[in-house]
Amino acid sequence: MTALAADAYVYGAPLVHRLWKVRACLQGSRGAPEPTPFNAFAHADGPATPGTHVPFAAADLVDALAQLDLSGGPVRLHVPDTGGAYFVLRFVDAWSNVFAYLGTRATGAGEGDWLVVPPGWAGTVPEGLSGVIDAPTSVVSLVGGLACDGPDDTARIRSLQQELTLTHLGDRAHRTGLPSAESRVPDELRFFEELRVWMADFPPAAADRAYQDRFQPLGLLEEGISPYVSAPPWLVRALTRGLALGRSRVEGALRSAEAGGPQGSWHTEPHLRDYNLDHFGVGTIGPPEWQVPDREASYLLRAVAARWPGQPSHGYEAVDAHTPHDSRGRPFDGAHSYALRLVKPPPVRAFWSVTVYDGPGGHLAPNPEERHAVGSRTPGLVYGEDGALTLHLSAQRPVEAAGAANWLPVPPGAFRPVMRLYLPERDVLDGSYVIPPVERLRDGPGT
Repeated sequence: MTALAADAYVYGAPLVHRLWKVRACLQGSRGAPEPTPFNAFAHADGPATPGTHVPFAAADLVDALAQLDLSGGPVRLHVPDTGGAYFVLRFVDAWSNVFAYLGTRATGAGEGDWLVVPPGWAGTVPEGLSGVIDAPTSVVSLVGGLACDGPDDTARIRSLQQELTLTHLGDRAHRTGLPSAESRVPDELRFFEELRVWMADFPPAAADRAYQDRFQPLGLLEEGISPYVSAPPWLVRALTRGLALGRSRVEGALRSAEAGGPQGSWHTEPHLRDYNLDHFGVGTIGPPEWQVPDREASYLLRAVAARWPGQPSHGYEAVDAHTPHDSRGRPFDGAHSYALRLVKPPPVRAFWSVTVYDGPGGHLAPNPEERHAVGSRTPGLVYGEDGALTLHLSAQRPVEAAGAANWLPVPPGAFRPVMRLYLPERDVLDGSYVIPPVERLRDGPGT
């Protein structure tokens, strides 16, 4: 029974974690400026800053986040013309599957109107639409990002935010919150109670239902009064031990996924989101390359991805590369100065950037320059005579002009650099492009 409960945790954690995030947005946490209801956008004021409380938030995109509820019918989404600037809108179902994309790569940078419809919808599509997006679940997260060139670009971003709109077209009122779990269930069984309630309200893909039926002995398929209000001791033991075992299994897989290669190498996971096996909508690329062939293995990968920092995206849309150590395997420390020499720029069709986060929290650190990312869109970068670009990572501003132009400030203590590659080329995805390790320079200011 314990092993079965562990399987249920691995299978169900992506659903529970995703809906925790949905609920947090509705209640105004996770960095949202205020509680935002279903079918409305919560826009960030600008790119992430040291005051942003979301770990590993991007410093070169302005977030646009919305939680859609389609229980009352379709929602119309208007997307503005970005004038060629990069943007992406990812559609994530309640089970954490990314099932559709709009944006520069997927549909172009032009204006458009899209109808997002609930499962099984068979209504009439209004004229003049760019297309229809079929949602696998009645609650969907819309996770977006608009490329921003800094403070001088704020007016353009705000204009786009005003034009990025959602309109409820259904003939019934949509929900104002998520289905509630039974409040009398003890805390140690709260995860399984929420999983029970939300599995019933947000059914999985048909191919997953046979696997889900295995959890009947755990009470996860019970309807009506919760079986966990007065659960027998044997069931409490099985569920609590299974919860710990399932978490341990996911954490072990997470550590394995984060493990790097040789000393100082950058680690990427372009296939971390390949667990979606059933729903391939607008802008997605399906099997065989972007799909895990084994369904049960996909459940563990999905659970790992649910714990991964940052927002969900397939590798063909964006890749995050990170490294915890310099070229000699030493952890990064702001007491030292570092250099990243790029003989060839990262091959991308949009842009790339390097951002530094403090440790262990993964947040941006304050610096006098208010410079939190350096990359292909940074004005004034100085290249060497051989065409190479050397980025300088240090707590103090380099003395030489070229070093100062290419400077990325770091916090005084532990930190971690992250390179983001938007619309990566094939060389990034197949690993033939290798990001050079970061070199530690001699100690001292102005290096």
